[in-house]
Amino acid sequence: MIFLLLAIISSTSISLILKYSESKNLNRYAVTSSNYIAAFTASIILTVSKSEGRIFSGIQDVVGLGIFAGILYFLGFIFIQKSIKENGVGITGAVSKTGIILPVVLSMILWREIPGLLQTAGVIVSISAIIMINIDPKDFRSLKSCSPTIILLFFIAGIAEFTTKLFERSCLPQNKPLYLFVIFFTAFCISVYFTYSSWIKGKKITKTDVMTGLSVGIPNMLASFFLIESFSHFKASVAFPIYSSGTILLINVGGILIFKEKMKRKGIIAVALIIMAIVLMNIEF
Repeated sequence: MIFLLLAIISSTSISLILKYSESKNLNRYAVTSSNYIAAFTASIILTVSKSEGRIFSGIQDVVGLGIFAGILYFLGFIFIQKSIKENGVGITGAVSKTGIILPVVLSMILWREIPGLLQTAGVIVSISAIIMINIDPKDFRSLKSCSPTIILLFFIAGIAEFTTKLFERSCLPQNKPLYLFVIFFTAFCISVYFTYSSWIKGKKITKTDVMTGLSVGIPNMLASFFLIESFSHFKASVAFPIYSSGTILLINVGGILIFKEKMKRKGIIAVALIIMAIVLMNIEF
């Protein structure tokens, strides 16, 4: 449970830092590029310290999967921004979070990682709570149809999460730091192009942009690192919902303690459901 908890804390840190940055009207592309710089630099340090000069087998698979995942990571960022503009924050947040349904279902089909009865109930409750806490009924009225952006965001978010499980099943665990480096370096190479384009168009890059991005990068890398570690102790069909709902729970706690936010009745009910779901998903006969 410790690795899953550390993954949740790391993921929560990312959201809280970005929440702070949104209030400062920062250059999102510059923040993203700086984030990837910190993430792949930390991955290099891990790679060197873990490998101790040795070269492990299966490097081609690791690099190939890492490049694929890196592209998905950046595409997820692009489609989140696009969806927020088209459909609003609520629908976008719910769709990106419920993308965990894909790795849950794929893990059940491919590797027979079937959760127990109570764990299944917990998964259903957690997904319901995620939707409840992210979507206001008014959001549905403004959503005229399932736009291609929403559909693509769901699949990109879900498949991006699934790549972590795919690595755990198909690659040597010793190659994990290298895998993370390839992911974040690939995403950085794409991101830096968009950052340069925004700079050419007159969008300034400030020291605050860079420092915010660098502060996000370390927990961003650690979230993936610890999530992969957690698969040794939890079925993916259980780990993903705990990771997603646990992150939402801590984000709300952080919002209350740090940003002095007040939770509405719907939010309180959703948080209570998340707590119940996490308890259910941790029960196994």
